[in-house]
Amino acid sequence: MEEHSASAIEKREEFGKLQYGCEHYRRRCRIRAPCCNQIFPCRHCHNEAMNSSSNPADRHELVRRDVKQVICSVCDTEQEVAKVCSKCGVNMGEYYCEICKFYDDDMDKGQFHCDECGICRVGGVISSFTVRNVALAIQ
Repeated sequence: MEEHSASAIEKREEFGKLQYGCEHYRRRCRIRAPCCNQIFPCRHCHNEAMNSSSNPADRHELVRRDVKQVICSVCDTEQEVAKVCSKCGVNMGEYYCEICKFYDDDMDKGQFHCDECGICRVGGVISSFTVRNVALAIQ
């Protein structure tokens, strides 16, 4: 019985994977920008929209770490930032960083949080380590 239950949870968490998102990221949530209280698919979509405003006073960028609320793309429930939706149980991003409030279903990018940079990067930790060591060697 436990195997059946675990399987059902896993299927629910995987529901909709790679079917939602925007041109920047595939993920199953949208963010509420705390700076303007508007909802966007991602911080890049927010920044593009806000910085193209005809009114210079409306132009601003989202600080990714300030995001406190996300909206599940599957059930449309607004909730605090978390990996799994509190209502429907879907995994809102296969990759999730609690520090950066970053979600992405496309795991082929090799995402990781770089403690040294303080942000999420792509290319895998080994790739980043190699690039950093080469840069240090050149200096």
